[in-house]
Amino acid sequence: MTADIPTDPARLAEAFRLFNQVSEELSTAYGALERQVVALTAELAAANAETQRLREQAERNARLTAMGEMAAQLAHQLRTPLAAALLYAGNLENPELPEASRISIAQKTVGRLKHLERLIQDMLLFARGEVLGREAFAVEDLLHELAHTFEPLARTRGVDFSLLPAPPGLGLTGNRKALAGALTNLLENALQAVAAHDGGSVSLGVTATDERLAFSIRDNGRGMAPDVVIRLFQPFFTTRADGTGLGLAIARGVARAHGGGIDVESLPGAGSEFVLTVSRGADGVTPVESA
Repeated sequence: MTADIPTDPARLAEAFRLFNQVSEELSTAYGALERQVVALTAELAAANAETQRLREQAERNARLTAMGEMAAQLAHQLRTPLAAALLYAGNLENPELPEASRISIAQKTVGRLKHLERLIQDMLLFARGEVLGREAFAVEDLLHELAHTFEPLARTRGVDFSLLPAPPGLGLTGNRKALAGALTNLLENALQAVAAHDGGSVSLGVTATDERLAFSIRDNGRGMAPDVVIRLFQPFFTTRADGTGLGLAIARGVARAHGGGIDVESLPGAGSEFVLTVSRGADGVTPVESA
């Protein structure tokens, strides 16, 4: 049985008319839909551009806010040593000042000015936030260099310093000067922590895994409360009267530039341990013969 096919010319004409009408309506609808898609795409692109602009503006505002806060903190940090240096320098103008007092005041003036210089240098290092220049060196050589510098300081303060044996043949590619500075800062902090502690001790060592090197500085000093530990790496936060509050922030920046970081474990009365890690990636560690 076949379907009924109109054979009347009038009916055929009507069918073609309806077909053409539907085609035109579909074409019109498609054109309108296409224009709507184009318009929505343009609106979406504009919205994305505005979102990106707002994001960039927010990031810029955040950077400006951080810079403003840092500038205010730096001004606060500079004010006290600068005022002290000016006061000491003013006393030097007294013509009746005894020679011994003049020498003492001059030394104090120089001390305050050196503190200012160190604060500014630390600020510049922190602001730069990068570690430039890499070289291959033996980790054992770095540790012995640190020990030769630190051991006499510890001995004069009655602190026992021990350098733990390092795995043989361990090498590292990185900024030796920056790493030495970061580890020296951690050692100086450890020395401060045990300065007033009978039987104080500080140790320095390094361990290695397939992915990382970990430099450990441990002391048996006064330790720190948890609320102090969480603020240690905040710029300008310090528990030392002569500290700049930037040393640990810089040290963490050095560790991060080498693909690692710094972890801290400390409790009041139980001493502290700082562990500075560096990556053993493709640019991290290479075999180096000890000199």
